[in-house]
Amino acid sequence: MGKQIIKEFLNSWRQGVIEIGKAYQEGADFKTLAEVFIEKHYAFSEEDILFKPTFTAEKVFRNTKTDAISYFVRGDISEDKGFALKPWETIEVDELNFLLEDNFLASMGTLLFKPFNEDEVTKVAFTFIFTEINDSIKIKIHHSSPVF
Repeated sequence: MGKQIIKEFLNSWRQGVIEIGKAYQEGADFKTLAEVFIEKHYAFSEEDILFKPTFTAEKVFRNTKTDAISYFVRGDISEDKGFALKPWETIEVDELNFLLEDNFLASMGTLLFKPFNEDEVTKVAFTFIFTEINDSIKIKIHHSSPVF
């Protein structure tokens, strides 16, 4: 496990967020898509997770699968606007760093989020710490915050 698997994972993660937004715009079943996205990319079903999404204030941490889904597509948490529902036209990975030691995999970098029909890009710093599950990786710790 190394840099290439993390790069592939990040490509899958950003494409998943974009696809949820497209499904929402098209009136498709975006909630099921979000559940599949969370299951594929986060280890909620296998382990305890620490998740601090980018835009939270009232309930800062979303350490359950239900709370994570709420953040991405709106749910029971009143401040959630549906991060993945924006929708995002592109999400680019930038300034990517790796920490690979024995069984420890982590990445830190920035993501550049560009919404449809808007020129302004939102820059977000992220840290993902991964866990290996069945020969693939999933997020165990996710921390992200806007860069101003």
